[in-house]
Amino acid sequence: MNNEHYADCARCPVRMSERICMNPDGAGPENCPTARKEELIDETREEYGTDDLRDFALQASIQEGSCYANRDAVPFVLRPVKTRIQEICEFAARMNYKRLGLVFCSGLRREAATVARILEEQGFVVVSVICNVGRIDKTEIGIADNEKIMIGQPEAMCNPVMQAKVVNDAKTELNIALGLCVGHDAIFFKYAHAPTTVLATKDRVTQHNPLAPIYADRSYYRKVHNPGF
Repeated sequence: MNNEHYADCARCPVRMSERICMNPDGAGPENCPTARKEELIDETREEYGTDDLRDFALQASIQEGSCYANRDAVPFVLRPVKTRIQEICEFAARMNYKRLGLVFCSGLRREAATVARILEEQGFVVVSVICNVGRIDKTEIGIADNEKIMIGQPEAMCNPVMQAKVVNDAKTELNIALGLCVGHDAIFFKYAHAPTTVLATKDRVTQHNPLAPIYADRSYYRKVHNPGF
């Protein structure tokens, strides 16, 4: 596939401080969306003009800045001071949210119990929904027995549609995803009415640190560069 005309910010050849997305006098390659997509930029500005989105984006940016210390120091050196769970609690409070959804994988049920307790201690009402809610057997969507996790056993499917319907029914104001499977998380995002943030993503091998093979792609995880690894 020829990607020459598609955005490829991940491999931008311009030094970060000299990129047009960071510097009004900066530059970008031929496929730079900041330099070439003026119509989309104008459409985006219009979206941020709506009251709900503008306030959401404003509070998100304020939250982002609050996560660093010594912001008035010159030269500036990044000094992060807040964990993600703290950020989520603070952002929800900034937005004056009271009711939060917590959708989680059954494999992280212990962690979910701790997260729910933390959120409640911070003053939120928590609606928590496990992935197997509804107990719909995998065979109902066409899974063959040899495709199950435990072959020969009844197996309830992950049910992100019902997870979304439960939190929608409870009228949650912000949802938190904890360890949903690849694909199931995407279905939940599609069906949830309230915005969703992610506390942790699932990686069964790395104890839910999916960047581990990315950081070690030139050593222990070299295989990620091989087709079909």
